[in-house]
Order: sequence, then C-alpha cells, then structure tokens
Amino acid sequence: MKVLSSRTRKRLHLITGLCLGLFLLTHFLNHALGLISVDAMERARALFNLLWRSVPGTILLYGSLLAHFLLALESLYRRQTLRMPMREALKILFGLSFPFLVVSHVISTRVEWMLTGYGDGYYDVLPRLWADPFLATRQSLALLLAWFHGCLGLWFWMRSRDWYPRYALFLYSFALLVPLLALLGFAAGARSLPPASEMWFKPPRSDAETLHFIRLSILSLLWGGIVLTLIARLVPVRGKVKVTYPDRTVSVPRGYSVLEASRAAGIPHLSTCGGRGRCSTCRVRVIEGLEEQPPPGEAEKATLARIRAPDNVRLACQLRMTHDLSIAPVLGAENIGVKLQPSEQEAAGRERRIAVLFCDLRDFTLIAQQRLPFDTVFLLNRYFETVGEAVEASGGVIDKFIGDGALALFGLKNGIEEASLQALTAASRIARGIEVLNRSVTTELEAPLRIAMGMHAGTAIIGQIGYGRASSLTAVGDTINAASRLEGFAKEYEAQLAVSADVLRFAGLGKADCEIHDISIRGRAGTLETLIVHDIAELDGLLAEAQAQRTAAATAEARKTPRPIRGFRAP
Repeated sequence: MKVLSSRTRKRLHLITGLCLGLFLLTHFLNHALGLISVDAMERARALFNLLWRSVPGTILLYGSLLAHFLLALESLYRRQTLRMPMREALKILFGLSFPFLVVSHVISTRVEWMLTGYGDGYYDVLPRLWADPFLATRQSLALLLAWFHGCLGLWFWMRSRDWYPRYALFLYSFALLVPLLALLGFAAGARSLPPASEMWFKPPRSDAETLHFIRLSILSLLWGGIVLTLIARLVPVRGKVKVTYPDRTVSVPRGYSVLEASRAAGIPHLSTCGGRGRCSTCRVRVIEGLEEQPPPGEAEKATLARIRAPDNVRLACQLRMTHDLSIAPVLGAENIGVKLQPSEQEAAGRERRIAVLFCDLRDFTLIAQQRLPFDTVFLLNRYFETVGEAVEASGGVIDKFIGDGALALFGLKNGIEEASLQALTAASRIARGIEVLNRSVTTELEAPLRIAMGMHAGTAIIGQIGYGRASSLTAVGDTINAASRLEGFAKEYEAQLAVSADVLRFAGLGKADCEIHDISIRGRAGTLETLIVHDIAELDGLLAEAQAQRTAAATAEARKTPRPIRGFRAP
C-alpha cells in the first residue's frame, strides 16, 4: 500500500534536500572565513548556531536528515531492480553513505554539547583535525560528497526550467567555489593555531564510553535500515505479471514499472531524466492491458499533456504494472545519434569536381517549440542518423550539420559522373528513411516530417578550413552556393528535391517528367536549369536504369580484359 503519493514524495525529497543544502552552505561559508581569521570563524559560528542549535533549527535539520535517508531507502525498495544508469546509482550511494561519514563529527560536536552543555569550537576542532590527516580527509570527503550530492539533485530539478540556461554558468561556478573556499579556509585556520599537543586548555569531556555507545547505536540503526530494505526486496509478495515487447515476453514481479522491467530483462530503454517522469523519452505505446493498469499520476499527466500523447501512451518509468501488459516503445534505444564524420582527406586545398547535396527539415522550428527539449534532441538525432547512413551507404561523406540541415559531399575519391549518381541515390535513400522515421513516430507528431533537398554538381575548393578545434575538411565555392539555393527553391515549391540538370547529365540520366525552371542565383552569371521533383519516386526508375547500365558496362569491360597465361610472367 502506498504511504505517500509520488508528488508528495518528490516535494518532501526536494524540501528536505534544500534544508540540508542550506545547512551545508552556511557550514562551508563558516569554514571559508578561516581565510580571514579563526576569530571570524568563531563569530560566524555563534551566529549560525542561533539558527541550527535552536529547537526549531534542530528539528528541521535532523528531521530533514532522517527523512532524506528514509526516502533513499524507500527509493531503493521501490526500484525493484538494481540495474540502473551509473549517475542514478551514484546519487543513491551518496545519499546513503553521507550519514555514515558524519556520525563521528555529529557526536563530537552536537551530541556532546547536548550532554554537557559544552561544544567544541574551531579553536578545539581545527588543531585536532589538522593533527590527524585521516580524520581531516574523512571529514572533508564527507562534506564534499554531501555538497555534490545536493548539487546533482538540484541540477536534476533545475535543468528543465526555462531560466536555467541563463544562470547555468553562475550556478556552476558557485558550486565549485564554495567547497574550494571552505577547504582553503579550513587549512588556513588550522595552520594559524598551535598544534593540539601544545593546547594548554583541555575542556571537560563527557564519558567516552557513552559517546562510543551512541555512535555504535546510530551506526547499527543505519546499517539495519539498509539491510532490512534489501531483505524486503527479496520477499515475493506481489506475484508476477508478463510484459510483452515487440520481440519477446518477460515476467517480472507485480508492481514493477515498465522501465524497471526493461532494465531487469536487459532490454535497452531510453530514460533521460532518470525515471522521475520529467521527460517523455521512456514512453511506450500500450497495445493490450491498459484498462487494468493504475491511472497516471499528476506528474505523468502533466508530461503526457505537454507532448499531446494519445490515450494509449504511458511513461514507462511511472506505469507500475498490476496486470499483464503488451507494449511497444515509441522511441528506440538502439543506434541513437549520428555516425562520426570520415577522416580528413589527404587531397586538401585543391579544386575538385564534386556533387553537393543540401537537405533540411521543413517547419522543424515549429515542431521543436511544441515538444520537450529531450524529445527535440532525440528526434533531431534520429533524423541526422537517417541522413548520415543514407549518405555514407551511397558513397558520400557528411561535411557538417547546421541546425536541422545537413551538407553532404560526393566525389572526393571518384569522378563527378559516379559522384552525381551517388548523390541522387543518397537523396532517394534519405526520402525513404524519412518515411520509415515518420511511421515510427506517427502518433507523436501532428504532421509527418517533410524533407527538402537541393543538389548541384561542379567545381569546388576542398580544404581544411576553420580555426583550432573548429577547423575541418569542407568545400567552398559556387557549386556549394548553388546547391544551398536549390534547397531553398525546393521549399518554395513544396518539393522533396530541386536538382540541377547538370547532375542528371553527369549521372547519365535522361530528364524525368518533372517541372523545369531556369533560376537565377545571386552572385552567379546566367541561369541554372533546375528540375523540381515533388516525389523522389519519380527518379527511382531512372536511377535503377542507370545502375543497370553501369553494371552491364563493368561486366563487359571485365570480359574484355585479357587474362594472364598460367606459368608466364610478363617482363
């Protein structure tokens, strides 16, 4: 039975985390004053103690620490499977390890103060820590782990906010400077005091056995909570449900989320936000069994409404199954992103006759404005993957990606005739690839993705152009400008391809039954005869015929080549 709703749990986690983060911030700032003097540290400590050693401050601080630890245990229990991305594992590990690291420090400062009324100040603590490198390192490591655990949690919370990019650099610098100044202040303050062995004043200490007993009790409770949580995970109290994927069926305990089921079975499944329902990359289309599943919570409803998902789409990280289910992931996890560009050509800095292909998505800016950032990046990468594979499979190379556009070059290693045929083949493959991509995301877009391509062939300058790491092998010249203009021309005519007659002539193709225009290009004398191809299928027949002719010619040439006589070696 659920004790806390998902939304309440997230709010409690955030509030307790902010409280602990505020305590760490004041603690670090107090340490940083050691760069001034130990007296400054003591005066600030007295001020901060008014907050954190008051009754409300004590309840707030240690209540937050306890609640945060219990929430970490609850999260560990709910996970059902320990297979998770490394960043999620580190976040949980930091949250569970922090109480163990600070137990000794809390007992020697807060607990002893509660028992005796005397609390160690910086004049007592700094020499003792400085004299024991292991103790000082452990204490510093504990605070650093806690600080960066809090920073990681805040980053997960803030990164999807509209204002975050404007302040990201400031927040990143602040997160690094605060602990750095604190460590420097600790070192400066400790070095300014005499060694612990020379301190003439020895304050009264409480019973060491009592403090040792309290320390062991706290550690036992912490370890007991973790062990009991792990044991509870092994208790088979939920029964089993079956999850049917497009290629397999797996059986998992009832109460697993679909994302946890995928990870437990070793099935790749996207989840950019770490399973908190803040993105939609893990969403699945439910084929059967949706009516028997629990309804979406508020966080899931908000995300699904944001992407205008249909009724049969759910977030895999939020859907905890109570009955058998058949699903199909909407966004595949395999082959994400584009392939690396080919290596730089040795023939840099010279003129060469090549074929150039520009391609661009129409109305993609509008699509991006209506989707979550995670989905926009994923969709764009799938599109670039489609273009990159089509170009490379046809014999070309991707020169660069610009926004949602791509520039491909053909003919860096062969003649312009073959390069032109390769460019036309790549255009055909890109168009077919976009159709496949549209079918895979048909329910995610209001309108299918549409491609516009421009193609020209001629002389261009190939060279290593740019500065530093931004330099790369690229092409410049009239041919590039013409291909770019033709891509815009294709958009104007709502066509898939605008190709110059020169490309068809070099490829040995006849003119297809398409619109023909003579267009003027800025900075170029005369006009350029251009074919407007509304459907790339109009060229498929010509391409097949040209490929057949080239194959036949190559076969005939091979037959004409005389074979050497066995046993005879030419002089």
